[in-house]
Amino acid sequence: MTASEIAELRYAVGQLRQSISALRSHYGDANTVRRLENDLERLVIDAEDFEQAPPPEITRRPGETIYVPDSKSDEAAWMGAQDEGLGFHSRPRTK
Repeated sequence: MTASEIAELRYAVGQLRQSISALRSHYGDANTVRRLENDLERLVIDAEDFEQAPPPEITRRPGETIYVPDSKSDEAAWMGAQDEGLGFHSRPRTK
């Protein structure tokens, strides 16, 4: 992690601290606010640990680029397939 990335992390943690402080001012000692404060303190501890002893960086191997053509695919390949995730499994397939 570069020095600028660490500085950016510190800034983000500071912004989060201000936001949680504003929540405490507005909602008082609510359970959710206390949990957010606890999470923030854990984040501060982890960020300091990371800064003091960063884990080894992973080495990335350049992957093979797979080009997908812009041409229209064969619609017959998809006939009978379900539209998972779209929420309309039982509706007739449009053409």
